[in-house]
Amino acid sequence: MYKTPRRILIIDDDVELVTLLVDYFTLEGFQTTPAHNGAAGLSLAETEHFDLVVLDVMMPGMNGVDVLKRLREHSQIPVLMLTARGDPVDRIVGLELGADDYVQKPCPPRELVARINAILRRASSMRTVTAPIEVGPLKVDSSLRSVSAFGREIELTSTEFSLLELLARHAGSPVSKEEIYPKVLGRQMGPYDRAIDVHVSSIRHKIVPVVGQQVQIESIRGVGYQLIVRSPDAPPEEAPRRRTRRTS
Repeated sequence: MYKTPRRILIIDDDVELVTLLVDYFTLEGFQTTPAHNGAAGLSLAETEHFDLVVLDVMMPGMNGVDVLKRLREHSQIPVLMLTARGDPVDRIVGLELGADDYVQKPCPPRELVARINAILRRASSMRTVTAPIEVGPLKVDSSLRSVSAFGREIELTSTEFSLLELLARHAGSPVSKEEIYPKVLGRQMGPYDRAIDVHVSSIRHKIVPVVGQQVQIESIRGVGYQLIVRSPDAPPEEAPRRRTRRTS
């Protein structure tokens, strides 16, 4: 699929699982580096180049949430989180902090590889259309995978960009969740699945300080979302506060 092997960093304290994943990922053509605790994994992520991080949530010492917080201070590298807990709040916290997707343990390695490939395709995709999509003051540049407004760049994760780009291409028209999930996450929507809702919330949090109410992602109950332009007189407002939960 790729000319050079994609580098994957696995951060997980389960040595047996990591060994299994390293072997499987190698067979799938990935170059894989393991780290068995959060601090070591964060150090590797900050000093070496990787195309994606597979990050376990529950680890002693620096857990996955702590690692993701630190990582997102300076990097938008794609992150796939692993969680052994069934509580959806743990997954939501990870998505709110900038994870691209999550997988609940135990997960077949084949499914994990499929999720990774979907994220990597989104992160590296280059569109044939080079002109930015303009929705009000918002500019979505598909070739550079960047978003800006009023001369200010808006930092989004790879998944957030793909979602906003999809909505921008259909600005003014609703886009159903049944269409969003395969195109943005590379999978079908599962029961009680709120991944896209959380990504939308994160995008709103990031664009509001720049565009105020001039551009909004509107929820269409029972359908999905649409990107709309409001009055240019609407002033910017502070981003809504997020509620997060500590993970120990």
